[in-house]
Amino acid sequence: MASVVDTRGMAVWRDSRAIALLMAATLTVMANAAISPALPGLQRLFAGDPNAAMLTRLLVPAPSLSIALLAPLAGLAADRFGRRRLLLAGVMLFVVAGSAGLFLPDLPTIFMSRIILGVAVALIMTAQTALIGDYFAGEARSALTGLQISARNFGGLLFILLAGWVAAISPRFPFAVYGLALLVLPLMWKVIVEPHRVLSDREERPAVGAGEPPAWRLLFFGLVFLQALTNMFFFIMPTQLPFYFDARGYDSAIMTGLTLSVLMLTGGCLALLYSRIQRAIGYARVFALGYAAMAAGFLLLILPQATLLSFAGAALIGAGYAVVSPSFVAITLNLAPPQRRGLAGSVLTASVFTGQFCSPLLSTPMILGLGFDGLFLCATLVLAGMALIALTGSVTRSS
Repeated sequence: MASVVDTRGMAVWRDSRAIALLMAATLTVMANAAISPALPGLQRLFAGDPNAAMLTRLLVPAPSLSIALLAPLAGLAADRFGRRRLLLAGVMLFVVAGSAGLFLPDLPTIFMSRIILGVAVALIMTAQTALIGDYFAGEARSALTGLQISARNFGGLLFILLAGWVAAISPRFPFAVYGLALLVLPLMWKVIVEPHRVLSDREERPAVGAGEPPAWRLLFFGLVFLQALTNMFFFIMPTQLPFYFDARGYDSAIMTGLTLSVLMLTGGCLALLYSRIQRAIGYARVFALGYAAMAAGFLLLILPQATLLSFAGAALIGAGYAVVSPSFVAITLNLAPPQRRGLAGSVLTASVFTGQFCSPLLSTPMILGLGFDGLFLCATLVLAGMALIALTGSVTRSS
């Protein structure tokens, strides 16, 4: 039977289950962004495909489509078949589907393997989140919830750097990075055990509709839309930045790897400080600060090109996104009635990946019509407007 830990946050580092779950968190960010440095090379490799320009851009967010559709079903499967089975099956499928691009013959089949990769990530994310709740309580749970955001960013930093290096050799080699998940499988197999649930959900939850604030659904779906929009802008970076550098005559694989690494590093560091920032300035100013940073980052990408400006822009976008993103989860958990938190969490997760999948579908036509500078300028103006609205709201409430 799995024990529940409720100790100081530092004890998390001494629990092998926490280490295994943090390793699982790093896989989720690898799913999308690890092949970004290889996109221009893949487009050239499959230049004979008339849809190569769009399909290569869709390879990055393709897993997001599966996750958006399957996250609620994966939650039901975790309750029915157990968390441990779901996590281990997800990691094994992750290795097979993720590395399939090494040998698949064309872009449509690689795209399908990316869709299957999304199924694996949905299983991993659902099981990992449920296990954090099952294994840990109190301050240990809070500490681990914050650490997993940083783990995703720092894991993304490592994997994107590695992918950028091997993409300079062959555009197929970044698919081999997904095989690294095999290294964490033995630890998960050993330390992850099925939790014992003392109290059923039916006993814990009040009757449906009891005590629900009537307006929470409207506010919640506003958050869902805002989170999808935020991720749509953020995902311009891994889906379009490789082609932006390629069009400017840079070594796209290396520059994309370095720039996205800066983005991940900055986001990982800011995520560690999120709780302090939120307590100091409140949610509205957190949104204002985060969206203003993202707007400034896209603005720097428009300016006459210098490598340092690209890195600075990526740092600001990563920092702004890392400040804004945890707020969606925190506000949702405060807003939704207890008997609706599971459903609200799954819909919120789906909105993240819906925004990611829609990003290249909307940004690619804008690039064709307005160019990269036009796309970045539109992102700057919209994000600046969102920051201004949030700041106005915070000033109105404080006055």
